[in-house]
Amino acid sequence: MTSGAAVDAVVRAGGAHVAPLMARVEERLAQLATGYGATLADHAGATIAAGGKRLRPLLVFLAAGEPGALADRLVRSAVAVELIHAASLVHDDVLDHAPTRRGQPTVIARAGRTVATATGDLLFSRAFAELAENGEADDVRALSAASSSLAAGELMQRADAWDVAVPLERYVRRCELKTGSLFEAACRLGALAVGGPAETLARFGREIGIAFQLLDDVLDVAGPPSRTGKARGTDLLDGTVTLPLILAREGDPQLAATDLRALDGPAAAEEICDRIAATGALDEAKRRALELVEQAKGELPALPDGQRRALELVADGVVERYA
Repeated sequence: MTSGAAVDAVVRAGGAHVAPLMARVEERLAQLATGYGATLADHAGATIAAGGKRLRPLLVFLAAGEPGALADRLVRSAVAVELIHAASLVHDDVLDHAPTRRGQPTVIARAGRTVATATGDLLFSRAFAELAENGEADDVRALSAASSSLAAGELMQRADAWDVAVPLERYVRRCELKTGSLFEAACRLGALAVGGPAETLARFGREIGIAFQLLDDVLDVAGPPSRTGKARGTDLLDGTVTLPLILAREGDPQLAATDLRALDGPAAAEEICDRIAATGALDEAKRRALELVEQAKGELPALPDGQRRALELVADGVVERYA
């Protein structure tokens, strides 16, 4: 989503019940970081507070529609999904030795590897403790599967590091695991709570999650840093090969022969970004993301008009992040 205004439009489309449920998520998230000592409370709280647009909790509510008497279950599910997301970001930053995220110092930059790892572990554990309160095995299975996928996707990314010949199909699978899986879980949890079409909505979540990651990877190349909170080409410097480079290497043989380990800093990475952009790869990546979004919208099941419109707005917002 490109702005708070876009999120507000989704919330309004989803119905009068959505905004109060999102407020309850914020309240519960603020409570959960405390109780484990001042150090962890500080870092876990800061991580949760920097949580962006809360897109994944929002998807839980939109996939459910009118909650009726199930609001408590949905709030716990939404909180759990957001905690898993926050935990995965902290652990990613540990693995990448990332100094900033969203323009702010990361936990590992502020407190070191041990505290950052423990912070991520705390967030993961609190997520499942929260979800267990639902007393629904299917809920736990859904989030457990997503958590396993996150780990598998990260291992795949590590295995593929520095390899500019990574096949497109393997890259897309990595996006499905690392990003699509948690979007999928959010939609599945919402639908499970109300007995809705869980498989169909889970597929919708997975597809827009993959599109979200495709556009995230485009933004890494396109920037600008003022918008993304990081220098252009950060993925390249980390050895992470993404869709823009995969597409661009077909039109620029020198890119296909690039040794990413030889990049000696941000200026060299920006030069590669410019060459990628010159091939038209960014527009092609955006086209593929848009195609995924349209496919996801076209597969939505029969739903009340407001609920369907809200889900469509979320899907459109994924692509509008890159405009």
